[in-house]
Amino acid sequence: MTKNVYIHIPFCKSKCKYCSFVSFCALNLKPQYLEALKKEITHSYKQEELNTLYFGGGTPSLLTPDEFSQIINLFKINSSTEITAELNPETISKDYLEQLKQTKINRLSFGCQTFNDTILKDIGRHHCAKDVENAVDMAQNAGFKNIGLDFIYGLPNQTTEMFAKDLEKATSLNIQHISLYGLKIEQGCYFYKNRPENLPDEDIQADMYLKAIEILKQHKFNHYEISNFAIQGFESRHNLNYWDNNNYYGFGVASHGYENGTRYFNTSNIKEYINNPLVHKSSHKLSEQEKLEEEIFLGFRKSSGINIEKINRKFNIDFLKKYATTLNKYLSYKYLKETNTGFTLTKEGILISNVILSEFLE
Repeated sequence: MTKNVYIHIPFCKSKCKYCSFVSFCALNLKPQYLEALKKEITHSYKQEELNTLYFGGGTPSLLTPDEFSQIINLFKINSSTEITAELNPETISKDYLEQLKQTKINRLSFGCQTFNDTILKDIGRHHCAKDVENAVDMAQNAGFKNIGLDFIYGLPNQTTEMFAKDLEKATSLNIQHISLYGLKIEQGCYFYKNRPENLPDEDIQADMYLKAIEILKQHKFNHYEISNFAIQGFESRHNLNYWDNNNYYGFGVASHGYENGTRYFNTSNIKEYINNPLVHKSSHKLSEQEKLEEEIFLGFRKSSGINIEKINRKFNIDFLKKYATTLNKYLSYKYLKETNTGFTLTKEGILISNVILSEFLE
């Protein structure tokens, strides 16, 4: 049975102002952390051949190519295993990327956020637009053929026109994948206590999102999941595994995993993790109803939508009968549409997806 793995690398040189992820400016702990991580992997990984392996963060590019290799070598992989590393544009060089190419990593995701240098500075990023262009160029020259950029929209002082310009720029770089995330200011980030002025409101964020769908479609990017777009054949297999509601390991501080119907997560305290990486902070065995609900709301994240025959078979239900009221309501509003295999959200439906999906929960 193939498996999927997420590994959290929690280190950053500094914290971005919008970031509420579990990350630490404590590079002095990196050697101890990597030892703990190796212990956890050796203890829990059952030697399955991997379908995907994903290094997220934090800033995974604060690892050396050799440190990446040491971790990758703990797993059984083959020539088709998708191995992704998230990288910050300012932390890399030509030599670094050339060495990274030797580690079996075959997919890169750069944190771009925007090509507007003023906004980058305002949100606490340490790179400029030119750094992103250079990083993509160096990665392509090093032989990487699967490169993505991450963007945030709804940033302070950002207009729909600015965001459209960012995406036009991105598509000109011959990349294969684009992820878009609306700015959310959550507890734990700098902006939560120091709210910036001139934040685009929800209506402007919606306009930005709809504009992005339009632009990326023109440039042959397939909108395969609410936040993700890819040139055909370059969809993130790792992320699709989440949305298909399949199993995966989570290794490292604050990592989540899902195995045999149980969701678990590790402590968010780095010192606690270093001291005892073998014990999950919490785990929860899902009931059949919870599994069904997850299948539905994860499935609706994909542009292909949900497959009702598959759901009926898996959960022994009559989906059309069980959810007739909700389906008819949102089909009539044109927030849902029928597909050959089930239902999917329309563009307008995506904008209120939280409201719609809440009606599938019991």
